[in-house]
Amino acid sequence: MNTQDYIQREDKFGAHNYHPLPVVLDRGKGVFVWDVDGRRYYDFLSAYSAVNQGHCHPKIVGAMTEQASKLTLTSRAFYTSMLGEFEEYITTYFGYDKVLPMNSGAEGDETALKLCRKWAYEKKGIPENEAKIIVCEGNFHGRTITIISMSTDPDSYKGFGPFTPGFVTIPYNDTNALAKALEDPNVAGFLVEPIQGEAGVYVPDSGFLSKAYELCKEKNVLFIADEVQTGLARTGKLLACDHEEVRPDILILGKALSGGVYPVSAVLADDEIMLCIRPGEHGSTYGGNPVAAKVAIAALEVIKEEDLSKRAEELGKKFRADLRKIDSPLIELVRGKGLLNAIVIKPTNGKGAWDVCVALKENGLLAKPTHEHIIRFAPPLVITEEQLEECADIISKTIHSFE
Repeated sequence: MNTQDYIQREDKFGAHNYHPLPVVLDRGKGVFVWDVDGRRYYDFLSAYSAVNQGHCHPKIVGAMTEQASKLTLTSRAFYTSMLGEFEEYITTYFGYDKVLPMNSGAEGDETALKLCRKWAYEKKGIPENEAKIIVCEGNFHGRTITIISMSTDPDSYKGFGPFTPGFVTIPYNDTNALAKALEDPNVAGFLVEPIQGEAGVYVPDSGFLSKAYELCKEKNVLFIADEVQTGLARTGKLLACDHEEVRPDILILGKALSGGVYPVSAVLADDEIMLCIRPGEHGSTYGGNPVAAKVAIAALEVIKEEDLSKRAEELGKKFRADLRKIDSPLIELVRGKGLLNAIVIKPTNGKGAWDVCVALKENGLLAKPTHEHIIRFAPPLVITEEQLEECADIISKTIHSFE
């Protein structure tokens, strides 16, 4: 089979809910992936930051295969020898009393929403079914019905109503709007991405997160951080909230929590919040299974052992500096933090972000547009300085080819 055969088979038998670049990947290692024809590419998407530790990291794969040959799944109907070890490890790692493990980032967000509402009724005293959660324009927290109910992106919500009530939408990066919304006594939580990834790596003003946290504390409102994409060293700190020394009341993790080898997500909170949910009120057959537990411990160990936060911080500064040296009318703006970066494309000669990404592919680098005019660059954090310089050269050469 050739590349087109693989693409046509997916198109024929699979739902058309994605629009991939025309490349068929077959294997990966570290910062590289190879297609079915054996051609090598730099991966500058990292599965939307799920592969921070690099493709097929030997320690993480080793943990998975070791556990998979021993015990894979029992459901939470029974205790297992791995779950408590994982729970102790991750709560100590991030400094919370409790963790509730799930599988996907969307499930993590759904869990956080349920926790927030239950806390609102049991602890804050908001009347039943009247709790509100503040969210931001441009957000992306997943694609479940409840999550798209708070979306402002027509591609996410159009044609999928009716929607779940209980959300108040404010502009992102606007503490004045947040303060006004917090005047409502029925507000229970504020759900925010420290950096909006799908919106195009929209980095808020310095001080936004810390001020938002203070405003929430003044009104006894839970600060809920969706760090599914921004967490786990991607932005140059273990958590993006760490840049402003903010400790979320509810922390949502996913993606790189497994290093990209297995679906793992987690919600962390202290007892006052977490213990509002009791047996039978929330769960998942696969959540916290032995393989997930073993894999997540290994993935977190890699982040610490290889000091990936420091690596992302240092290399990210250099990478943005290199991108800003590209003198082209095609680049309107460069922005980012750590190794989560983006360029805003100004269409030239009828060519836009998609065309640039196709050309990057031809030059050996894979990236994907978001919102048609923005290209996100998020390589695995194990990339070397020399490799990053080579990639900056590929991007520069590709951009100039459109002039």
